[in-house]
Amino acid sequence: MSVQAILETRGLTKTFGGLTAVKQVDLAVAPGEIRAIIGPNGSGKTTTLNLVSGVYAPDSGEIILNGRRIEGKDPATINAYGMARTFQNIRIFKKMTVLDNVMVGRHHLFQAGAFRVIFKTARMIEEEKSAREEALALLDFVGLAHRKNDIAQSLPYAQQKLLEIARALASKPIVLLLDEPAAGMNNQEIIELDQVIRRIRDSGVTVILIEHVMDLVRGLVDRVTVLNYGEKIAEGSFEEIERNPDVIRAYLGKGASYGVKDK
Repeated sequence: MSVQAILETRGLTKTFGGLTAVKQVDLAVAPGEIRAIIGPNGSGKTTTLNLVSGVYAPDSGEIILNGRRIEGKDPATINAYGMARTFQNIRIFKKMTVLDNVMVGRHHLFQAGAFRVIFKTARMIEEEKSAREEALALLDFVGLAHRKNDIAQSLPYAQQKLLEIARALASKPIVLLLDEPAAGMNNQEIIELDQVIRRIRDSGVTVILIEHVMDLVRGLVDRVTVLNYGEKIAEGSFEEIERNPDVIRAYLGKGASYGVKDK
């Protein structure tokens, strides 16, 4: 008996003017899976994430999150349904503290109404206390608890990326989308990122990442989906993908090496 996909796309298509950015892409990601989406620049990877997270509405196709159709829904609604994401360009509140950044990620979970927020009722105070405790736990989870009171922009680049991940996790997603999380990181930082992503998966969250760092992909993911010119050209384990002639021709190249970053 096959396991129902926690995230699935069927015939996902998006055009911009005369350019087809994503064409008839089918994905089926199992619960608890770590899935990589790879491909050359301009192959439709980020557009695919933008479609499933509600940044764009597809021209056609279906997107199913945990059994619920979500295509055309706005990002806030999709986040409330259980999907969170990070971006290529870090999106944090740079003038806020590290802790406050993570607490912002819990905003849609607050149950207290406007009256309780304004007048600081007992329920609101209790929710703020709980949010703070959970935010501190998430900072510890990604290795940033010692920076909780620092202003976010003072963090090194790699730590800002981890902060964005912690904030995404604060919304308690069932699916986490990561757009090039290892970009700009050195070898040691990539190792630490690998460990964080594994802990996320072990906590019960399904992870889908776009990534160009092939050493990270090789050792981390369960399956790989390869896009080229907006179409899915291959899917399978990393070992299957790296031997696929279409993938070699389109992306990896003959005799590709898998150092810190592929070319």
